[in-house]
Amino acid sequence: MSAVLQSIDGGVATLTLNRPESRNALNLEMCNGLIDACGLARSDESIRIVFVRANGPAFCAGADVKERQGMSEAQVRERRMKGFAAYAALEALPMPSIAVVQGPVVGSGCEIAGACDFIVATPEASFRTPEALRGTIGATQRLPRILGKRLAKDLMFTGRALSAEEAREAGLVSRLVPAAELEEMLLRMTAEILKAPQGSLRLAKRCIDRGLELDPRGALDAEIAAIDEQLAGGSWMGKM
Repeated sequence: MSAVLQSIDGGVATLTLNRPESRNALNLEMCNGLIDACGLARSDESIRIVFVRANGPAFCAGADVKERQGMSEAQVRERRMKGFAAYAALEALPMPSIAVVQGPVVGSGCEIAGACDFIVATPEASFRTPEALRGTIGATQRLPRILGKRLAKDLMFTGRALSAEEAREAGLVSRLVPAAELEEMLLRMTAEILKAPQGSLRLAKRCIDRGLELDPRGALDAEIAAIDEQLAGGSWMGKM
């Protein structure tokens, strides 16, 4: 079976990490599956939300280190670049993307979840980035921008796991929901997003993402440009 499953229903695309026998460890097949699924989502104008979920008790146990056995240095580097391309593909989705986490999230799993617009988690979730302790490098860029560098360093240098509640307090998790209430809450969230004007959500996402990379003047210019684009398209006041 595919390492990434994709389903589309009523404007909602669900990408499911599907290597439960390996605790959804990220391998080359999963990287390519995420890249391909994101490409399909970008090209399908009917898709208005993307959820990223996982089969099995773990969201993602990190990179599949077994895959590297017998690889050359060049092959390991190429595989690492594919991982970065998969995270970037998720981050570049124009529509809202939401990670739904119900178990451990390690290393590459933090990158996948962090590349989504926000994370919904159950109390069973936890987050770790032990790459440096394992003798490799990873998860050093995206997570510090979310958590701040001091907490990111604490996780990286000590292997400490953030509980779901700690992750919520630190701003990594947006919503913490009991497992028994998760699906009902996701249905309500989906309904709210689906009834909103698609174009305005995409423009708002673009403004937020670009604005964080710019100074205040540049960020305001990005918002004004989005307003002009919306007006030029004849769509405003909820008509988009």
